[in-house]
Amino acid sequence: MKRIVGLTGGIGSGKSTVAEELAARGATIVDADEIARGLTLAGGEAMPQVSAAFGPSFVAADGSLDRAAMRKQAFSDPAALARLEAILHPMIRARSDAAVERANGPYAVLVVPLLFEKGSYQGRVARTLVVDCPESLQVERVMARSGLAAEEVRAVMATQWPRWRRLQMADDVAWNGGDRAALANQCERLHRAYATIPRE
Repeated sequence: MKRIVGLTGGIGSGKSTVAEELAARGATIVDADEIARGLTLAGGEAMPQVSAAFGPSFVAADGSLDRAAMRKQAFSDPAALARLEAILHPMIRARSDAAVERANGPYAVLVVPLLFEKGSYQGRVARTLVVDCPESLQVERVMARSGLAAEEVRAVMATQWPRWRRLQMADDVAWNGGDRAALANQCERLHRAYATIPRE
């Protein structure tokens, strides 16, 4: 059985940065968000169902998902979010499973923002790694990266587990409240441990 590590953390915590560090050491990265983006591009596998479920106002001029409109709808209407997830999650799961099977590094890292919240991924991973930082830093990073207002970032954070609960569930934690060098040192230690996970 392949060695699989589940990587998660709140929005803006630095999951992609940790994934980059582990990839540089030979890990195969399978990112659920990247898969979701591919599914909702123009011509993406999920777009016919998304358009049918939500209507043309959620489809951009180029045929891709109108992310801003969908974000606003999904985070103000739990039923809409559930409908979107019902469309996307089975496709994401199938594609991530296939990508993990193709992985040829010493271990695969499955990046899933809602790893704990959704639960269905946990039985597939040997270890869970949470990327952690202060919530104020999460907000600051996402505002700088995405141009969202602070209240919009906090609305997304409210749909995710709080820090304490993620930390309680984690097998391992990468602290990303400092500089890149400190994070790289942590990732080196984690990489060495993950490369020797017993194969079942």
